[in-house]
Amino acid sequence: MKVEIQLDAAPADAAVRAAELAGTGIAGLFTFEGPHDVFFPLVAAAPVVNVDLATNVAIALPRSPVHLAHAAWDLQSLSGGRFRLGLGSQIRPHIEKRYAATWSRPAARMRETVLAVRAVLDSWQDGTRLDFRGEFFTHTLMPPAFVPGPNPFDTPPILLGALGPVMTRTAAEVADGLLVMPFNSERHFRERTLPAIQLGLDRAGRERTDLEVVPQVIVATGRTEAELSAATTGVRGLLAFYGSTPAYRPVLEVEGWADRQEPLNALSKRGAIAEMIDLVDETMVDTLAVRGTPEQCAAQIARRFGAHADRVCCYFPGYDVDLAHVRDLVDALGNVPAATRGSATAPARR
Repeated sequence: MKVEIQLDAAPADAAVRAAELAGTGIAGLFTFEGPHDVFFPLVAAAPVVNVDLATNVAIALPRSPVHLAHAAWDLQSLSGGRFRLGLGSQIRPHIEKRYAATWSRPAARMRETVLAVRAVLDSWQDGTRLDFRGEFFTHTLMPPAFVPGPNPFDTPPILLGALGPVMTRTAAEVADGLLVMPFNSERHFRERTLPAIQLGLDRAGRERTDLEVVPQVIVATGRTEAELSAATTGVRGLLAFYGSTPAYRPVLEVEGWADRQEPLNALSKRGAIAEMIDLVDETMVDTLAVRGTPEQCAAQIARRFGAHADRVCCYFPGYDVDLAHVRDLVDALGNVPAATRGSATAPARR
């Protein structure tokens, strides 16, 4: 199983950091929409590393499909065909209050965003007239001066981040891949994510091999008691943050912890971070994340997702993970027996 990890650096430092991380043997690097632009660190990293690159995720609703298509085209070219455009919707408060953008029917808008970005990229690649007419977007003007021409490395895949059944189904219907939300559990993935994937594939008349499924995992790893304690503290902080979000309540519901969501939300509004972390107990850590030595974490990841995915995105939140431990995790997952991985395969190009 291939491993991708977060490129956690500002654009000015991204090239050096990317080279350090790539030295662990990872298959790819991804960025998220945090304190820096999601695309710029990848621009810095593309010329210096020979691993896959992805946005995980670029928030789509505030952006035009044409903006996204230009960024995707350029990164696909810069990386030599190793870029994947991961898109996500975010939640309503962030869209309206952080981005000052419009929130409505997120799954429908994300579906159309994927189709619109693909239409723009395909028009450049094939030299055909751009004529996309949807409910939310209309793209019918693309003068030659604004056309970059066909990409020598083909158009990049478009992945969609999702947690709930509607967005997951949407990804399975129209995207090249699904980025499974990291705030998840084995039970939620099995009982809610997988059925939604199958429903989306069935609706679109697609096969399982048409969709790359990329689980994302929160990892607390170390080899000493001190390392594991620091990692667990960091992981509990991220789980508390996710658990405070109403949109992520279904994961807690599946595990019988729905009654913790409202208190976490109330504490988050007060900025009571320590009290939020106190509500995340050891059982929650071991259910919603993986914890242990690199080899133990690899075994847990393989058990949860091995039959459904060939690659996984790993997060090491709130602590300085030893890069030697990352290398050991990569090696351990690379040695997962093929039988454990079932029939999961990456999708063929469109």
